[in-house]
Amino acid sequence: MAPYVGKIEDLTLKNSFFRHVLFTGTHTQLVLMCLKPGEEIGSEVHKSVDQFFRFEEGQAQVIIDSQEYSVGGGDAVIVPAGSQHNIINIGRDDLKLYTLYSPPNHPPGTIHKTKTDADTAEAISHH
Repeated sequence: MAPYVGKIEDLTLKNSFFRHVLFTGTHTQLVLMCLKPGEEIGSEVHKSVDQFFRFEEGQAQVIIDSQEYSVGGGDAVIVPAGSQHNIINIGRDDLKLYTLYSPPNHPPGTIHKTKTDADTAEAISHH
């Protein structure tokens, strides 16, 4: 498997897709994300996946097991496996972030241009 090498900050800031999988390894997956103002990932739990978030630009409210955190550019958050979590863009501009799933959580090469695309794909994969 080839390694991933890239200018992650530049790629994150340029990304306008809700979800864009850049790399999928055996144990880790790198995904760019962009949430529009007022948009959220949606409350979810990954039973066997730890998730790291790095926020490059914008303002967000992160909720982990009913605890609320305000984060912005330069902040990082790790959500332990089994924790209910959500990220909400509370700013006026796009929220630019990337996330690492350990182990991977989406099919390699996944691109969801919008939250609606992501919701549709996840509904289909759960049937």
